[in-house]
Amino acid sequence: MNTNSKILVALDVDTAEKAAELVRQLSGQVAGYKVGLELINSVGFGLLDKLRETAGAEAKIFYDCKFLDIPNTVLGASKAAAKRGVWMFNIHASGGSAMLKAAVAGAEAGAIEACVPKPLVIAVSVLTSVSAEVLRDEMGVSRPLTEQVVALARMAQDSGCDGLVASPHEIAAIRAACGPDFLLVIPGVRPIGAAIGDQKRVMTPGEAVKAGADYIVVGRPITADIDPAASARRINAETAGNTA
Repeated sequence: MNTNSKILVALDVDTAEKAAELVRQLSGQVAGYKVGLELINSVGFGLLDKLRETAGAEAKIFYDCKFLDIPNTVLGASKAAAKRGVWMFNIHASGGSAMLKAAVAGAEAGAIEACVPKPLVIAVSVLTSVSAEVLRDEMGVSRPLTEQVVALARMAQDSGCDGLVASPHEIAAIRAACGPDFLLVIPGVRPIGAAIGDQKRVMTPGEAVKAGADYIVVGRPITADIDPAASARRINAETAGNTA
């Protein structure tokens, strides 16, 4: 791992071999790896052990599971996720404070039972694919988008979560509401010239880090590059020039 890097690479591929090859190519270039629903549902949880074998036992693995269910179900799911030895996992803040507290309790219980470090539990605020118009017209949320994100951030922090997933455009408002120690993991990051894809609220890596991101999630701009390591190095150089 590169302890100076802010990059969590999204391993949004469909085979363990593709994921392991990306990990090999990115060795020493990134902070960690995001394992999401496509990969887990394609190959199963044995992948996590394979990634540790490839990247090393200290590899930071972010399980992007986005739990959203009744508190008791999320309690059990979070307990099971913690036993997998992941570094961090997430849940949807829109599930409410009782669900968020259940996730934190499950993570603590699972870590104790498995004798592993407790994973960080971070809440997802408003997906970066959701625009202000979609939030208002399709989801029926009357608050302005930034106010909704800040409200969810405060609830997550009060419920014991370690941080939040949010668009880079809401970083300043979240920092003002939740302080400097609330971990911010920021997707919706695209290098200059990269395709935006299905993201709506984006910034460049340098802009996101300068705004206060602790980690940036980067997928296709790295994983689809002919030389993923070179792409990661370029992003690391950009973000290093935008830290205080």
